[in-house]
Amino acid sequence: MNNLDKRYQELLQDILDNGIKKEDRTGTGTLSVFGRQIRHKMSEGFPLLTTKKMYWKGIVTELLWFLRGDTNIKFLVDNDCHIWNGDAYKRFTYYTDEETSMERFIELMKTDDEFAEKWGELGPIYGKQWRDWGGKEVTVIDGNVVTITNDQIQDLINDLRTNPDSRRMMVNAWNVGELDSMTLPPCHYGFQVYTRELSFNERWSLYSKESYDGNIMGVLNTLDYLDEKNIPSRAISLMFNMRSNDVPLGLPFNLASYGLLLEIIAKEVNMVSDELIASLGDAHIYVNQIECIKEQLTREPYPLPKLNLNNEWWDDSFFDSVLSESFCKCLLGEDIQLSDYKYHPSIKIPLSN
Repeated sequence: MNNLDKRYQELLQDILDNGIKKEDRTGTGTLSVFGRQIRHKMSEGFPLLTTKKMYWKGIVTELLWFLRGDTNIKFLVDNDCHIWNGDAYKRFTYYTDEETSMERFIELMKTDDEFAEKWGELGPIYGKQWRDWGGKEVTVIDGNVVTITNDQIQDLINDLRTNPDSRRMMVNAWNVGELDSMTLPPCHYGFQVYTRELSFNERWSLYSKESYDGNIMGVLNTLDYLDEKNIPSRAISLMFNMRSNDVPLGLPFNLASYGLLLEIIAKEVNMVSDELIASLGDAHIYVNQIECIKEQLTREPYPLPKLNLNNEWWDDSFFDSVLSESFCKCLLGEDIQLSDYKYHPSIKIPLSN
């Protein structure tokens, strides 16, 4: 049963029925509600909507871009991901008098490194905040020069390994001191993870795919056996928070992106992904999107797809440093794949920048 698409459709209908008309920075106008939540059990399938075809490669590429600590769209453009093009192009046209088309702008991003370095930069957005919150600090320890970065992702991984019941396992992109330097302040401004111990039966089911039918005296020996087999002993959930959400375009992308992040983190620390929770502040539909989503509301969901992660190349240092471009291109090959993804046709929904 695909409950995710149903919950998403219910949110769309909620906004249509109860949304307040509001003006916005783009001049388009929205229908808006405040304070909504979508919860998804990862055991029910990977959270990629089926009521329209989703841009899976773009979702993977953007997440790797964040995890690289990158803030320049060249990596995205070179990997055929164009979701941030409008923001970079808007900045370019604002600061120059050049009459350059979007097509020419993207061509220059691909072919002119100097142009890309200057005009592809979006400021200290997500990747910078996730991997280097406070900037690089150079200090001297015992006569050695040591560069220190405030890497929230690495800190999160370390806490999951050493103190998994901590209530401080959070990553924040809303760096107040740098908001004015960002092309766009973060919409999904932070996320938090939570872990719990798995029951014996849950661990056994992970190993054998069946419930345990042995006697009580055999449980302790079986626990030792599960430990030897490196069967996960904890489940991990992730909740991401959004100040502002374009529900027709942004939310489906965000659900899949954070679902993928949850799965990657779970693999890295040998846990099982449990629940994905989206907490939404201003959840809105732009008025020029209304007719498009009416079609989506009529569609019956298909079963959710499965995520296949090839983690043979992972080790305990996966997040130790910024991911190299060559490594990310490797991941974009056959290492992060979906199976059994059945979907309705794509819907061309307008984007308001």
